[in-house]
Amino acid sequence: MTYQHPDIADEQAYIEHAYDCLETSRKAAFRIRTLNEASMGGTFQARFERNAFDAQLVRRLEELELGTASLVFGRIDRYGDSPDQTEAFHIGRLAIADEDREPVVVDWRAPVSEPFYRATGRDQMGLARRRHFIVESKTLLGIEDELFGEGHLGLGHDDGLADTEGSGVVRASDTGLRGHSTLLAALEKGRTGTLGDIVATIQGEQDEIIRSPQHGVLVVQGGPGTGKTVVALHRAAYLLYTHRFPLEDQGVLVIGPNRVFLRYIERVLPSLGEAGVKQAVLADLIPDVEFRRAGEPGDSREAVKLKGEDRMSDLIDNAVADRKRALRDDLEMAFRAGYVRIKASETARIVKNARRRFKRHNAGRRAVETEFWTALADSYRDPEIGPRDVKAALRDSEEARRALDRMWPVLTPAQLLHDLFGSRGLLKLACRGVMTEAEALSLFRRRSPSVDDVRWTAADVAILDDVRDVLGPKPGKGGKVDVLDEIRTYGHIVIDEVQDLTPMQLKMATRRSLNGAMTIVGDLAQATGPLAPNEWDDVLRYLPDRKPARVIGLSVGYRIPGQIMELANRVMAVATPSLRAPDSVRLGDVPPSIVRAASAELLAKTVATEVQALADAIPGASLGVVAPDGMIDELSEALTAAGIDHGTATRTGLDAGVTLVPVSVVKGLELDGVVVVEPAGIVDSIEHGLRALYVALTRSTQRLTVVHAADLPDALAAQH
Repeated sequence: MTYQHPDIADEQAYIEHAYDCLETSRKAAFRIRTLNEASMGGTFQARFERNAFDAQLVRRLEELELGTASLVFGRIDRYGDSPDQTEAFHIGRLAIADEDREPVVVDWRAPVSEPFYRATGRDQMGLARRRHFIVESKTLLGIEDELFGEGHLGLGHDDGLADTEGSGVVRASDTGLRGHSTLLAALEKGRTGTLGDIVATIQGEQDEIIRSPQHGVLVVQGGPGTGKTVVALHRAAYLLYTHRFPLEDQGVLVIGPNRVFLRYIERVLPSLGEAGVKQAVLADLIPDVEFRRAGEPGDSREAVKLKGEDRMSDLIDNAVADRKRALRDDLEMAFRAGYVRIKASETARIVKNARRRFKRHNAGRRAVETEFWTALADSYRDPEIGPRDVKAALRDSEEARRALDRMWPVLTPAQLLHDLFGSRGLLKLACRGVMTEAEALSLFRRRSPSVDDVRWTAADVAILDDVRDVLGPKPGKGGKVDVLDEIRTYGHIVIDEVQDLTPMQLKMATRRSLNGAMTIVGDLAQATGPLAPNEWDDVLRYLPDRKPARVIGLSVGYRIPGQIMELANRVMAVATPSLRAPDSVRLGDVPPSIVRAASAELLAKTVATEVQALADAIPGASLGVVAPDGMIDELSEALTAAGIDHGTATRTGLDAGVTLVPVSVVKGLELDGVVVVEPAGIVDSIEHGLRALYVALTRSTQRLTVVHAADLPDALAAQH
């Protein structure tokens, strides 16, 4: 006989009441916006205030649009003023009040909600009971109660039920793992192709990170399946709620590793009522240039590694300094009835003074011009002739433009790098005291006819940004700087998969930090970049240090079944023996399987067979085929031949039922079932290949199949 919680009807009625109040709030917001739109006249100040008010209303309306997300997912009963009294609060996605302004639902981020996530049997935080709802949209499917303390307090479900299987009532645990049945129900739910929020099932160690103070750099180290990505996103939502002013004006930036990942996480923050956060890859932060698409030829491995190193900043400094040069010879130009002249030694003095005065290159151009025209005017020896007269007459002359552009050219980042990377001579000059000539020449590439024709590589992103910082904005009319050309800063920055960022990329992120507040999440065991760090200090040395950094670890793996994690841990033990894998909270239905194809020629066909077997075993599940990047086209042909509809992650995200995922973009993704293809090929195809294989093996929430034709790497073959 299935246990039916006696309060389920009452709680269902309460949820429906909450939705009625939500609809009332939505209608009221629409009415106010309509009234605001009806009056569009008035002073500039009045229009500005109306626009600001309208922006707040739009944000509120976005918050109130939940779609299929559940509004209410739990309740806490707190002890009142006397031991026999309790006070109940329903916890939900956003705060809702009734027509009398009485709270109906408490926002999950509010201080009163904290015990819902943090209370344990050892630290009860004043709770008598914590109640978890299993909800689909507006429908309550089940209730799970956790009881605290010794008394019954009239709660009605402790008499002989606290340890009864299926009763829906348990004694609160000392372990910190809360709402076990609700958590497992959420974990075992099929994936949809986009990451969902975990607001209803946040665990204690996750909540500690989410509510941690916003100052300084917070490092979250978490293995596969620990929820570090969603924790970081929930932290962004929490900080915006807690510090609405000033963070809403300062902005919050989320940096992801690639566009597949951004598409995967794009719905999390809107589902939490925060739609105004900027989510970007680093290339999105570089204006006015074009980047090569995935699959186009890029830099050599040596150049990619070098472009990530911190010493590239010194190379750039030298390259910019090399563009500030005195004239080789004295300059003489016809002016009116005579000539104006400037000596080469005078241009050297002008350049030297400007170098000393101006930290950013482009800011010095106006001063150089002023002294240049002054020197020319002084040479004419007519007190009636001033610098403005000379400038008006000669500024469009080829000789004057050429002289000024030699002394102090106005440059864009693309122009400087186009010149530098396209000239062996400039590279040899700039590398002095920084790197060997051989290293610098590895950066050389054939010069394009125009800088506008250049398609930059992913490794160029942070270099372009470094140059932008050194050059500063180009002066506009009248020498004024366009503030929109300055690097935008943010009040809080979240970086995911931070372990793969190079020192130059980390410095790029630091430039965008207004106050040094960052949340960075990653896993050193999954570091596969060209300059993979061995410890967090290797990352932190390039990030803001106004406040001491904090490092917090996530130790529990929620997503990955224990049997899959056991297999992946064999690879991790070889790839990163100093790190500890997370502990899985659940076991899968079946252990992972390893299938050997009869031959390399039959590998793709064998993969198609195993994909179909997975589809039959878990109908309607999201399935992924993770393989070396170079095998994707061949595998696509095999799936098509087998009649299996599929997509490719780089083009369709995870929207298809079956998705081919190049191993280079698989990090951070999760699917119900995964087929990992040719582990040896993965190891050989990417730097730190064993770590890449570890990543590939830890993407599945239910079933894993490994298909290979070549011999398995030793770490996998040991127990196969």
